Amino acid sequence: MISHISIKDFAIIKELELDLHPGLNIITGETGAGKSIVIEAVSMALGSRADTDYIRTGADKASITLTADMDAVSVGNLLEEAGVPADDPLIIRREISSGSKSLCRVNGTIVPLSFLNRLCRHVADIHGQYDNQTLLNTDHHVEVLDLYAGEETQNVRRMVCGFYRDLTKAKADLQALEKKLADSERQKDLTRYELQEIEAAGLTAGEDEALEDEIRLMQNSEEIYNTLSHVYDAVYDSDDSASGRLSSCLSSLESISSYSRDLSDAAQQFSDAYYALDDLGRDLRRLRDSVSFSPEELEEKMERLDLIDRLKRKYGGSLDAVFAYREKAEKELRTIENADAELEDLKSKCRLYREQYETSAARLSVLRKRAAKDLQQAVDKELAELNFQDAALSVSVEPSEASERGSDNVEFLIRTNKGEAFKPLAKIASGGELSRIMLGLKRILAGLDHIPTLIFDEIDAGISGATAGVVGEKLRSIAADHQIVCITHLPQIAALGDHHYRIEKISDEISTHTTVVPLSEEERVEELARLLSGTQITESARQQARELLKR
Repeated sequence: MISHISIKDFAIIKELELDLHPGLNIITGETGAGKSIVIEAVSMALGSRADTDYIRTGADKASITLTADMDAVSVGNLLEEAGVPADDPLIIRREISSGSKSLCRVNGTIVPLSFLNRLCRHVADIHGQYDNQTLLNTDHHVEVLDLYAGEETQNVRRMVCGFYRDLTKAKADLQALEKKLADSERQKDLTRYELQEIEAAGLTAGEDEALEDEIRLMQNSEEIYNTLSHVYDAVYDSDDSASGRLSSCLSSLESISSYSRDLSDAAQQFSDAYYALDDLGRDLRRLRDSVSFSPEELEEKMERLDLIDRLKRKYGGSLDAVFAYREKAEKELRTIENADAELEDLKSKCRLYREQYETSAARLSVLRKRAAKDLQQAVDKELAELNFQDAALSVSVEPSEASERGSDNVEFLIRTNKGEAFKPLAKIASGGELSRIMLGLKRILAGLDHIPTLIFDEIDAGISGATAGVVGEKLRSIAADHQIVCITHLPQIAALGDHHYRIEKISDEISTHTTVVPLSEEERVEELARLLSGTQITESARQQARELLKR
C-alpha cells in the first residue's frame, strides 16, 4: 500500500505532499487543476518512460517519491536479488534531470529502470491513459486467467514449470554431450597420446628443482673440487695447518685448566670448537672426494631436465600443473569412453520429461479453457452492469510454443458492439473503457491478486447516473481488499470514498502551481455540491451532496 506521495518540480506541481490511506481514496478537482498530472508523476515513479518536458519551468530536475508499506508488498526476494536493503517502509524515488539520464532509487540504492518496472508491478497498477497497464500486456493475460482458474490450475502449472525446466536442462546436457562426441575419436586419440606422453616421462614431485641443483654442481665441479681441496689442506693437511695449531693451543689450555673454573670452561669451549672443526674436516673431505665429472652423466641429466621443461611448457608451466592436467585428461578420457551410456541416459530423461511436460501441459490447457468460459461469463455480467450493454469479452486460449507457463497463448479480446468481431483490447478500448473493463476484472479477482494499490483515472469517462453508482459500488467493494486511488468527476463515485482529496491550481502574478488538500466532512459537502451544480453552488446542491454522503 502506498502511504505517501511526494512530487517536486513536476509540470505545474512545485511541491506536493499527499498521505494516502487504506480503502477508497478519491481525488477530485476542477478541469485543468492537475489531477492527471499527479497520476502521470506516479506512473513515472512506477517505471514508465521519463519525459524531460515534465520538468517544471526554471527547475533543473523533477523528483517523485513513493513510500509503501512492506507488509502489504511482497518484494523481499526481488530486493534481495538486486542487493537492495529490504527496509520498511519501501521508498521508491525517480529523478528526471534536464541534462542527464533519469535516476531510479529504491531504499536509497540506484537501480536500473528494468528492475524498477519489475518491482513496481508488485506495488501498484495504474488503469487509465498511462503505459503501465497490465491489461494491455498480453503476456499478463495468462497470469490473470490462471489466477481466476484457482488452486488446481496453479498446482498443475507448477508441475508444468518443473517438467519444463527438467526437460530444458536435460536437452542442454544432451546437446553439449553430442557436440563433444562429434569429434570424440580425434579427442580420444589426442587425450590418450597426451596421457602416454606424461606417463612415459615418469615424473616425480620436485624433480625439476633437484635436477637443476645437480646440473649446477656438475657444471662447476672443477671449481668446487679445487676450492674444497684448498680449504681442507689449509685447515688439516699442511705442515702448518690450522688444525695442528689449534691442537697445540688446546693442549696449552688444558695444562692450565685446573687453576680456575673460568679457565676450565674456556678450555672446554675451545675443545668443543676443535672437535666440531674436526667433524667439519671429515665432511669437507667427503664432499671433495665425492666430486666427480662425467660428461655423459651431465648430458643425460640436461636431457632429462629439457624433457621436463618441455612438458611444463606444454601442460601448464609447472610440474604441479602437469600433474593436474594428467588428472583432468584421465577424467575426460573416462567421460568419452563412458559416453555411450551417458548419452542413452540423457535421451531417456528427455523422453520422460517431454512426456511428463506434454501430459501436464495438456491438462493445464483443459483447465484454462474451462476457466476461460467462466471468466467470459463473469466479465460480461460485470460489463453489462458497467454500462457496456453490448460488450463481450473473449478469452482466447490457443496453442503456442512450449514454455514454463505451458503451451498456450492466452489473450483477452473485446467486442464493444453486437455483430463486431472480437479484437485485442489495445486496438479498440479507450482509457475510460479500459479502466472499467479492468474494474470488472478486479471485481471478479478481488482478494486473489497480490497488487495492493490500484489507481484508476478516466474511469468515469462516458458514464453518468445509475452506472456511476454501480462503478462507485464496485470500487468500494474492491477497496475492501486493495487500496484504491480514483480520480473522478462524478459525485456518485466521489461520495463513496473513505478519504477525499481536492486538487487545486493556485496562480499569482509570477507562476502557477498545483497542490492537494485532504477534505473535512463539510469540505466534502462543498466539493460534491460543486460536482453536482458546477461553479454556482446552490443550497439544493449542498443538500443533495449531504444525501449522497449519508447514503
